[in-house]
Amino acid sequence: MPEGHTIHRAARDHHQIFANQILKISSPQGRFADGANIINENICINVEAFGKHLLYHFKKNKTLHIHLGLFGRIRKHKLPLREPKGAVRVRLVGQTHAVDVNGPTICRVLETPDALLLMKKIGPDLLRPDAKPELAYKKISASKAPIGRLIMDQSVMAGVGNIYRSEILWRQAVHPQTPGKEISRSTFDRLWADAKYLLELGVKHNAIITVDKAKLSKTKYRERVNIFGKDKCPKCKGEICQFKIGLRRAFACKTCQPIPPNIS
Repeated sequence: MPEGHTIHRAARDHHQIFANQILKISSPQGRFADGANIINENICINVEAFGKHLLYHFKKNKTLHIHLGLFGRIRKHKLPLREPKGAVRVRLVGQTHAVDVNGPTICRVLETPDALLLMKKIGPDLLRPDAKPELAYKKISASKAPIGRLIMDQSVMAGVGNIYRSEILWRQAVHPQTPGKEISRSTFDRLWADAKYLLELGVKHNAIITVDKAKLSKTKYRERVNIFGKDKCPKCKGEICQFKIGLRRAFACKTCQPIPPNIS
């Protein structure tokens, strides 16, 4: 599943290429034909992200709501148009660029007020200037659920995905199975600040980078993360353990992230 930085980067880029333009909207695959007709040849006012939700706002109070889910993908290319690659659910065409969206979990047209009301159900988004971290901490500090589950719960705090989860908790020496109610405010503040920093770095470089001073090589992804998918801790050289939280893989260093006493 794309993490929050990917969606915010897409929102930024798509706003630059589409804002204040009449867009041609189609559904090459055909599954979104009715929705495409509603917003076709309408003016795109703004593109923004809320967590992992991508919103294209149009005149006449219409909003295209996209959520990529686990397998969705966005492709952007300059005109002239290319042949659709794969099952393109929706294609947006502006004056200079086109965007294809394949395999989203959500692809629908909403009335703009309804879309914004729906976004209020999402937890504070680390990458939005209006985010209120105290709302996230209120939910975390009242929960017995493990912090590794809570920081990926988009109703608690929006934008953190599976890779960032393991990396942020390792960087702040917090075990993923630590109950939320045992996370102090100072520890939460460190987690929030580090998550925000890493996500902003991800938007800037359009890549997940959690290793300080990592080289930006697309062919050496493992050099940009510390423990996700690895066997040894880069700090203490100890063992990295792998386990499941929910249905997703989590990683932790046995030495640097001691397991809470009451967790077996």
